[in-house]
Amino acid sequence: MTEPVRVDKWLWAARLVKTRALGAEAVRGGRVEVNGQRVKPSKDVRPGDRVQITLSTTRLTVDVRGTAQRRGPASEAALLYEETAESRTQRERAAELRRLAGPTGAPEPGGRPTKRDRRRYDAGRGR
Repeated sequence: MTEPVRVDKWLWAARLVKTRALGAEAVRGGRVEVNGQRVKPSKDVRPGDRVQITLSTTRLTVDVRGTAQRRGPASEAALLYEETAESRTQRERAAELRRLAGPTGAPEPGGRPTKRDRRRYDAGRGR
């Protein structure tokens, strides 16, 4: 379809966000730009528009290829947009850096201490 549709509804139909409410929240939060400008959820998008959306740590730039009034299967949603080459390479580079960085955060706990570990701990504290 080629008629204009609200940007929050389009994000939902294109399966870039899980719910329409999350799409509207992303637009209101300034994480969505249409043709380089921050917009409101009621802004219409048309085929040929360029949409930039920031999802967690990922910034996607997509060209609108079509619009839909309802959410369909993923195979139909994939036809509604095309990710730009620059966006794709940036996303792949970021994924590679995350993979090379390895796991982050606190190390996994070793579980419950054994009787031997508790005795060593108590001896070290003078008990």
